[in-house]
Amino acid sequence: MKRIIDILAAAALLFLAVSCTPQEKHAKYVFYFIGDGMGMTHVAAAEAYLAQERGVIGMDPLCFTQFPVMGEATSFSASNIITDSAAAGTALSTGEKTTNGMLCIAPDSTTRQTSIAYKIHDAGYSVGVMSTTPINHATPAAFFGHNIKRGNYYEIGSELPGSGFEFFAGGGLYHPKGKEGNEEVSLWDKITEGGYTLAFGYEDFQAKKDAGHIVLIQAEGSEEICPYALGRPEGALTLSQIVDAAITVLERNPKGFFLMAEGGLIDWTSHSQDLAGTIFEVLDFDQAVAVANAFYERHPDETLIVVTADHETGGIALGRKGYTFDLTVIDKIHSASATTDVEQYMNDPKSIDSVNEEARIGWTTYSHCGGPVPVWAKGVGAERFAARQDNTDIPKKICAAMGVQF
Repeated sequence: MKRIIDILAAAALLFLAVSCTPQEKHAKYVFYFIGDGMGMTHVAAAEAYLAQERGVIGMDPLCFTQFPVMGEATSFSASNIITDSAAAGTALSTGEKTTNGMLCIAPDSTTRQTSIAYKIHDAGYSVGVMSTTPINHATPAAFFGHNIKRGNYYEIGSELPGSGFEFFAGGGLYHPKGKEGNEEVSLWDKITEGGYTLAFGYEDFQAKKDAGHIVLIQAEGSEEICPYALGRPEGALTLSQIVDAAITVLERNPKGFFLMAEGGLIDWTSHSQDLAGTIFEVLDFDQAVAVANAFYERHPDETLIVVTADHETGGIALGRKGYTFDLTVIDKIHSASATTDVEQYMNDPKSIDSVNEEARIGWTTYSHCGGPVPVWAKGVGAERFAARQDNTDIPKKICAAMGVQF
């Protein structure tokens, strides 16, 4: 009898201990930043430029490099050690690998993979997807679309209205009337018929921000990217403004939100081996992260910010000849008297290489690289990312931090 009493007493104590254990705190607001093509040396070049602007040798930290948690992620796809953006975007959105060129479709070419954006939305959170590239380009598209070929932009864009996500933004849409331009119903019409309000630029957004579902783009009917940070015209839409607009729309939901923002043009300038353009795209990306960080400061016990990359592009090296490199040449480009001078530089491979040579910066490729990429995190659940991990682990950890079943 005494043994039974002892067992019951022990069970009661165990129940009391479990019931008194504090519940794990979950993130209510999540910012997921992806610097397309942004390797560690891209970041180092931007930080070195900032230090040089102050007249010192060293590296001035960016907003996100001061986050308390840092890790790294492998980026290989199911078909190659070097991934393309579609396979990498798929891994970062679904937690599953796929073949280069495929978007949220498994390597068997038939099975659809599910983005965490859908899982989080189904759990009651608002969702925003945005980029400085077209909205139906690889990385943003990986959060709402599915296709065996990433270049089927019309078909991918047609999935946008059905997602039900509250906010989309980017430079525009690729192939809004199909590859041949002969589709009867344009993507713009599909979007508005699906219940979305189109906003053309930040000022127009301010007038339409009370709409329930918004697509914010650079200019009416645009198929273009948002303008590059280097030489950007006054009044052009920026990633910082896009993130700010997204917060305005998404935070209306008392449950919380999930926001994915891509700095897509880091990759594009790196494909061109454009040092000046790359540095300014990284700095522009960091300014958008700073908007999220300001939100974190207002909600420190409810917010998670994760910053990573899908892959590295260009194989940039801080060194080309000897033991020196010098970024003063960047100021010559940045201080050009007219936007047309900057455009002339960015469209001239000889001028771009001349800058690289003068700065003593090396590049190994015009394409992607196969190494791991950095991961930074801050806020609720950030400690999960302090490790060497695979890119497929990141969306799983985000769901865990939010208390959403993966």
